[in-house]
Amino acid sequence: MAGVSAERVRDDLVRLADRGRGVSDFSLEAARVIGRAMPFDGVCMLTLDPVTGVPTSEIVEGGLPEAVRTRMAEIEVAGVDVNTFAGLRRSRCPVASLSEATAGELDRSLRQRELRAPNGFGDELRAVLVEGTTAWGALTLLRQSERRPFTPAETELVASVTTPLATGLRRALLGTPPVAAPAEGLSSGIAVLGPDNVLALADEWAERWLAELNAERPAGRLPPVVAALAQRARMADADHRAPCEARVRTASGAWVVVRASALGPEPVSEVAIVLEPARSRQLAPLIADAYGLTERERVITQHVAHGLATDDIAARECISPWTVQDHLKSIFEKVGVRTRGELVARIFIEPDAARLAP
Repeated sequence: MAGVSAERVRDDLVRLADRGRGVSDFSLEAARVIGRAMPFDGVCMLTLDPVTGVPTSEIVEGGLPEAVRTRMAEIEVAGVDVNTFAGLRRSRCPVASLSEATAGELDRSLRQRELRAPNGFGDELRAVLVEGTTAWGALTLLRQSERRPFTPAETELVASVTTPLATGLRRALLGTPPVAAPAEGLSSGIAVLGPDNVLALADEWAERWLAELNAERPAGRLPPVVAALAQRARMADADHRAPCEARVRTASGAWVVVRASALGPEPVSEVAIVLEPARSRQLAPLIADAYGLTERERVITQHVAHGLATDDIAARECISPWTVQDHLKSIFEKVGVRTRGELVARIFIEPDAARLAP
């Protein structure tokens, strides 16, 4: 390992998170910070919808070629491989190397056999980036096949910096103010993907939204969020085919909600994609995350949005009215308001308040 200490890496990432960078700039600079302490040949930073966990964008440098990334998204969402991000998120330590997980037999991994090895890569180090209880992104570091595997000390270093990485991604994604109101004049669009994930049909607004989501990618490629949602929709149980969705910020700063629904029971069904401007009720969970509200504070904010008095909230939550008031004081300080009305206006601009808690 290079001479830069883990403490120095953490301090540099904390300072980087405070600089107000965009997602791409933050991700690539964060990779350079980590690279001063440990060598790697490629990096991929994913942003995740913090509510559904769906990958929404990717920043890649020195990684897999663009042509195979849709297949990578399909493998990831299928959840059948080693060290999937969903699996790491559920584990006690959301950081692991492929060499450790496979006892050195890298080809036990489907993505390694099918995608990484043919492109000259060997070991990988993966991390889910969690702040509090919310996953904002995921990191993959790659080494070429001739390099040595990642060591336990390198895995430990990355594990020690997942929180500042998550904080930086959150700030880069949400910006200031935490979430902007929907822009005027935007409309919904509808598209249909064929069984091979090729765009079969799209109206004018769908084409515009897809172009926004693909602003930094080659024309004709599916945005990562669309590929991931299409795969998730095809995998949905036949008896529970609720549309899959994710909130995504486009290159212009607008927020769009993307939904996917399989148009048949087969794994190769066509998929309908709906893209629409995100409404305030759909962004409320992100706003709560941006202000750092705890799970209890989210529940109490939800009760306030529904007009419950302090005593009623206390009875619902089996806590004392004084405890409710303490939580409200903390909520007001975090959000920067002084009254319940201001709180509801800040979190829930629209009257049909969204759920902030599971």
